[in-house]
Order: sequence, then structure tokens, then C-alpha cells
Amino acid sequence: MGENESMIYKAGKENLEMVTKITRKTITEIYPKYYANGVVEFFLKHHCEKNINQDIENGLVWLLKENEIPIGTVTLKNNVINRLFVLPEYQGKGYGSQLMDFAEEKIGREYDRVHIDSSLPAKEMYLKRGYKETNTCHIKAEKGAILVYDEMIYVCTTEVQVKGD
Repeated sequence: MGENESMIYKAGKENLEMVTKITRKTITEIYPKYYANGVVEFFLKHHCEKNINQDIENGLVWLLKENEIPIGTVTLKNNVINRLFVLPEYQGKGYGSQLMDFAEEKIGREYDRVHIDSSLPAKEMYLKRGYKETNTCHIKAEKGAILVYDEMIYVCTTEVQVKGD
């Protein structure tokens, strides 16, 4: 076994505080680099503890730990990836891709397409993974700010690899 050990597991009620912390810390530290304050406030309200708790109760939230330290989270609703966050100090180290691999594989078992609403900070990663923009949306946020985001889709591969001579 390697030095670092990653694990993704379904979040339970005991993980509510941690999922909320990962979500809020990522939004408050990363999103102001990309969005107006009113949009950041919109994201914080949208990803509030009540909504996170409801998703945990419905068995939709997953946590990524590295050496027993929770560092990322993703929420999967049918074939939609939501609330994908990696703590700022762990970004750029492949953890977002690890969560995406997990989410795509899990969704691909039942669906032929993955849907995601892309934030500006993550859009480049989604494009590199083969996601395509299907729609650009606008939402009036706090303090007159406007949130612009892209709805994106990824078509799951259904190729069967045959091993043997």
C-alpha cells in the first residue's frame, strides 16, 4: 500500500458538520476570485446546512478522505452531479478528478449521460473530461449580482473491453 490512502464513502448524519465545513470553506475562499459578493452569498444560501442535511438523509452525499482526513465531497442525485467541493488547500492535487471518476462511474451504471451545472472554478476541469455545454443560465443573485453558469453533459462510454488472447 502507498503512503497516502484515499477513500470515498457515503456520508451519514455524523458527517453533516464536515460536509458543511468543506462546502462553506471552499465557497468562501475560492468563489470570490470568480464571482461578485452577491453570487457568493447565493451559493452559501443554496448550499446551506439544511439542504446538505436533507441530501445526507436521502443517501446522496459522499465524502472523500485522505489518510482519515475529510477533504472533499460530492452529491449525486440520479444522473446529476451536485455540490462537488474539495478544500482549497487540497485543490490541484487530483482529488476533484478522483471524486469525478467516482461520480461518473456510479452514474454510468444506471444512466448514459451525466449532467452538471458548472461553476466557473470547475469549468476547465469538466471541459478537459469531455463535458459539453448545453445551455448557459442566468440567475438573479444577492445585491443585484447575476450568476451565470453552464449546464453541461457528459455521455458515458459503454464500450466493453475484452481481455484475453
